[in-house]
Amino acid sequence: MNFSTNSSFLYGLAVCVIVFVLAQSVYFLIRSYRRGKAIGMETAVLKKTIVSTAVFTIAPAISILLGVVTLSKFLGIPLPWIRMSVIGAITYELPAATSTANALGISLSETITDPKVYSAIAWVMTLGILPSIVLPPILMKRIQGGVIKIKNKDSKWGDIFMTAMFLGMISAFLGMVFADVRKGLAGFIPIFVLLVSALIMCICGLLIKKCNMKWLETYALSISMVGAMVFAVLITPLIV
Repeated sequence: MNFSTNSSFLYGLAVCVIVFVLAQSVYFLIRSYRRGKAIGMETAVLKKTIVSTAVFTIAPAISILLGVVTLSKFLGIPLPWIRMSVIGAITYELPAATSTANALGISLSETITDPKVYSAIAWVMTLGILPSIVLPPILMKRIQGGVIKIKNKDSKWGDIFMTAMFLGMISAFLGMVFADVRKGLAGFIPIFVLLVSALIMCICGLLIKKCNMKWLETYALSISMVGAMVFAVLITPLIV
């Protein structure tokens, strides 16, 4: 029996997981609505909260869809669908899959046909994300307490500290951007895409600040991601 990344079994597993997540979401939505009514919240306020929250999820949903499309090229649809819909992020999933494939000497330009390679990638992606599930409940209270103390002493230093943490997180992925610069002009494609993404984000920032387009704050990240991906699709055939 030939292995397929899009087998009916994997699709069935993906559907079961997604149905469970949706059922959980509906359950807590109903519980929250009833709790709101019990404490005296007006129906109009509850409905407005539900609608605004649903709209806010559109931007993350676009990022998730982009992640599924990117990973499905070599992992099929079911596994990326499960991971991106439950706990995954493209900033983690793609580097994890790429690192594993490179260690095994496998190219990710085509769909994986070896079940051992597929299993290895799935295990690395799963085990690597576990600390983000286990550590937050243990360390989050201490970290938040430390950040609050810093902000209470000096709000500017608190903002600098948070910015430094964010930049430190981003810098962890810069190795992938500059990894192939010695391979010629083609190796600079990730850098070009990064710069275009940053430029689009700056334009969104200017529109938010100068034109008072506050609604754009929710979609700026998704817009920059989509714009950078479109640019990558256009520029890659011209250089490679």
